[in-house]
Amino acid sequence: MALNCGIIGIAGCGKTTLFNALSRGRGSGSQMPGRTNLGQIEVPDPRLEAIAAIVKPAKTVPTSLEIVDIPGLTKGGSKVKGGNQFLADIRQCDAIIHVLRCFDDDTVPHMEGSVNPLRDKEIVDLELITSDWETVDKKRSRLQKVAAVGDKDAKRGTDVLTALIEHLENGEPASTFEIHELDRKFMDDCYLLTVKPVIYVCNVDEASALNGNRHTDAVRPVIEAEKREILIAAALAESEIASLDDEADRQEFLKDMGLTEPAVNKLIRAAYKTLKLQTFFTFGPKETRAWTIREGTPAPKAAGTIHSDMERGFIRAEVMKSSDFLELGSEHACKQAGKFNIEGKNYIVQDGDIFHIRFNV
Repeated sequence: MALNCGIIGIAGCGKTTLFNALSRGRGSGSQMPGRTNLGQIEVPDPRLEAIAAIVKPAKTVPTSLEIVDIPGLTKGGSKVKGGNQFLADIRQCDAIIHVLRCFDDDTVPHMEGSVNPLRDKEIVDLELITSDWETVDKKRSRLQKVAAVGDKDAKRGTDVLTALIEHLENGEPASTFEIHELDRKFMDDCYLLTVKPVIYVCNVDEASALNGNRHTDAVRPVIEAEKREILIAAALAESEIASLDDEADRQEFLKDMGLTEPAVNKLIRAAYKTLKLQTFFTFGPKETRAWTIREGTPAPKAAGTIHSDMERGFIRAEVMKSSDFLELGSEHACKQAGKFNIEGKNYIVQDGDIFHIRFNV
């Protein structure tokens, strides 16, 4: 699926280091600061490995998400001609991973002179709000011209956008703007930055990877009050772990840090949840594979993620729950236990379903 998360933050917060940890160096380009980098991240799912252990296919293929490493924002950059040109890249993202610098390191100077994640968050928030204000103001100006000749819908749109501008001027994101569902059309085509779901990552030093530090303690209450998800990650250490080829070495590194799994795994799962995504599985002797769909996807549309012909010629889906399959150990056992169902076009796919599609084209 063409869904992605954009990694943002103030310059020098460790975004690119986190990007490298997430993508394990498989991004496009050189993954260097100052440029937009793209990468694919595998979504960790123990169910896939457990299914493959039973089926023993020739190949196991996890599902993935796209991540975009967006160059650091700067204070006041959105007001300068040519500044923060990468805001357009954020606009194309479905969700935002906002990295906050929560580590002290004299060898890595902070652009504001000191480490203060709350201040950094406010700087980035203001840049996004300012950009949205400009976008909404431009659309309001266009609607005002149409409203001036008597268009009632344009007049309503002008009123709605005027209220939204006042909301933004008060330093509030568009996500908290109360709007009637019928009026949402006036702001939906603005592709506003501050309506996007956000996950915050506190980038800490290795010693703080397990319990955080004074910086994470300061910023956590504010983020939790916004009802946003917050995670702690030592991006540099995670990047080093990701670069190791041997799984035993990676586990030993994690153990030394007091962790049972990389923090980036938690971040990937959080991004998956934030984007309201689900996974279904297919298996056979050649391949066991995980597929990504949105919550609420009907069976034919899910089949289309495998191949467009399957959606076009969809007849039925033969469905097992992965939990039943893993508990009973085989497709035959699921059939014997009444855990194997035939579903039609109106079936809404559930997370963890195992599918076999019947189709004809």
